[in-house]
Amino acid sequence: MSLVRRETSVNAFLKVKEKKAMKRKYNYMGYVFILPWLIGLFLFELYPLIYSFYLSFTEYDVFNPPKFVGFENYIYMFTRDPEFYNSLKVTLIYVFIAVPLKVVFALIVALLLNLNLKGMSIYRTIFYLPSILGGSVAVAILWRFLFTENGLINGILSFLNLPTENWLGNPNFSLLTISLLTVWQFGSSMVLFLAGLKQVPKDLYEAARVDGASNLRVFFSVTLPILTPIVLFNLVMQTINAFQEFTAAFVITNGGPLKSTYLYGIMLYENAFSFLKMGYASALSWVLFIIILLFTSLLFLSSKHWIHYQDEE
Repeated sequence: MSLVRRETSVNAFLKVKEKKAMKRKYNYMGYVFILPWLIGLFLFELYPLIYSFYLSFTEYDVFNPPKFVGFENYIYMFTRDPEFYNSLKVTLIYVFIAVPLKVVFALIVALLLNLNLKGMSIYRTIFYLPSILGGSVAVAILWRFLFTENGLINGILSFLNLPTENWLGNPNFSLLTISLLTVWQFGSSMVLFLAGLKQVPKDLYEAARVDGASNLRVFFSVTLPILTPIVLFNLVMQTINAFQEFTAAFVITNGGPLKSTYLYGIMLYENAFSFLKMGYASALSWVLFIIILLFTSLLFLSSKHWIHYQDEE
């Protein structure tokens, strides 16, 4: 009897061991499949991130070895570099113009594209096209030609006997013109809002109609509260993108006129690749990272006061 029990326990032990071996085999296969991603993560993301943090404490011009200077780059940035505060101010203005306009415009277009009309899928594709083109150099060049003194926009204004403007040469309008290019690329935010609108329960609309609510009341009391998580996501993503904006301002105005479109990204680029101050540029990039982190944290902290989740009811 004891022999049978011993044989049973041995068999059970072998089965457990076999299962563990199979599990390890599957784990190894999983690691093999994600190996390309891991290589990319460590080689192209983590290593540059850590190395740039080290470079931010050095004086480095690419051609000579980095020279450790401590906090000198950060002290110079906050105390002796006038371009830092100017570019930061311009970038903040750009963020506060472009991000709300883009999110609101995307929501309005999503509401229109959510209507049950014939051929709506075609309209959705057309409205998404600007985002497929993205913030490319070609689009920025096209935007520059549209808003020059002799461009299409002024041509239309002249045809309508309306006053024209030097949109890119006037410091009062240049940053707004750059911001409109960002607003024009609203497709990704629009798609998210459109997906959210499809998830709004129909019975809530019916209940609101029974209570005699107007269309405006239904939007603010039913639609918008349900869309607030998507609003938060779009605000966070668009804020991050806006702080890193570079292509439009660089190609269209190159930071001018009178530094009115001199975004933080342009200053960082010039210090890194025009002046070869790689150490100082690394310090600038880490300060930008902290600024973005602060703004996204503020958005998340404020969300508890205005975000509505359906499962909370």
